[in-house]
Amino acid sequence: MSFVVTSDPNNIHHILTKNFSNYTKGPKFQEIFEPLGDGIFNSDSDTWKYQRKLIHSLIKHSRFELFFEQLVKGKVEKSLIPVLDHVSNLEIEVDLQDIFQRFAFDNVCLMVLGFDPNCLTIELPEVAHAKAFDQMEESMLYRHVLPECCWKLQRWLQIGREKELSSAWKILDQFIYKCISSRREDLSQSGTPIPKTEEEKFDLVTALEQQVEEMGGINISNKFLRDTTVNLMVAGRDTISVALTWFFWIVATHPSVEDKILEEIKEHMLDHNGKWRVLNINELIQSDKLPSGHDISPNTKILFSLYSMGRMESIWGKDCLEFKPERWISERGRILHVPSFKFIAFNAGPRTCLDETWFEGEDQQEKCLMKK
Repeated sequence: MSFVVTSDPNNIHHILTKNFSNYTKGPKFQEIFEPLGDGIFNSDSDTWKYQRKLIHSLIKHSRFELFFEQLVKGKVEKSLIPVLDHVSNLEIEVDLQDIFQRFAFDNVCLMVLGFDPNCLTIELPEVAHAKAFDQMEESMLYRHVLPECCWKLQRWLQIGREKELSSAWKILDQFIYKCISSRREDLSQSGTPIPKTEEEKFDLVTALEQQVEEMGGINISNKFLRDTTVNLMVAGRDTISVALTWFFWIVATHPSVEDKILEEIKEHMLDHNGKWRVLNINELIQSDKLPSGHDISPNTKILFSLYSMGRMESIWGKDCLEFKPERWISERGRILHVPSFKFIAFNAGPRTCLDETWFEGEDQQEKCLMKK
């Protein structure tokens, strides 16, 4: 397999923005990420454009934003903080990443399906579909590591990781299809696809049906809703849980930064009455030359070395290895704009995260409420 690894921001800008149409996901990517179906992460061209436009319009809906804000706040106050208080009072050691994964999975299921799996409770139960989601993601990772002939043989013989993938895939699909059928039945009985009051749920399955009907006047299949759900689960769980885990670990090891954060939160609360994506792979369609001078032939895999980029002096300066949150803040106290092809946590170009402010908002709300 031919592939190129780059950490040059100019190359990334070229691939993700300037010559975007020449770098598709390709059939190999879609085969490896087979469980994602025809969702936005696996699609290209017109199919991708349609799904992106559809999901973006839903995320930007004012009623969805209100629903999401209330959802996260409720989960933090009723689930996350009680669990952390419980383990703290009893001096129980817990895996913080597991806590945040449970928190994020509950949130994304509520947001997309309108159903709370209650993964995050004091008992920290083992939830079958949440475990299946983990196994499915891990099995897809192994498809990247193992030679193609090996994992395809395992799939044919139904052994090893491929057997685990098949089992996990089935469990997750049963859960998702059950939630979708239940939600569609509720909507059918109520006769009002879109909630009429702000207190009613405005999950994405509910809104998606209405939106598709308005845009095309066609009936959407459960398979379409299933693929959309799985892709949004991938987008909304690990991104949040990993970011939160790293945030609290880094802050815990830098007390001076923690003091500054707490001080800012207290000031903000007083002023407002107490309110308050491992690897990126693209496949080339036609021959191309990167800004760095490297010639790229068709079907070449492009890998972005995000770890290296985050530690390069040529990108971030001589203090690139220091933990300095203030590097992101201007002298006026505003967030500094950094080109997305240098800091691609939310990807860049046409495939930029549909609503990074959505994920940032969930992060910020949880951090502030926990610090409170």
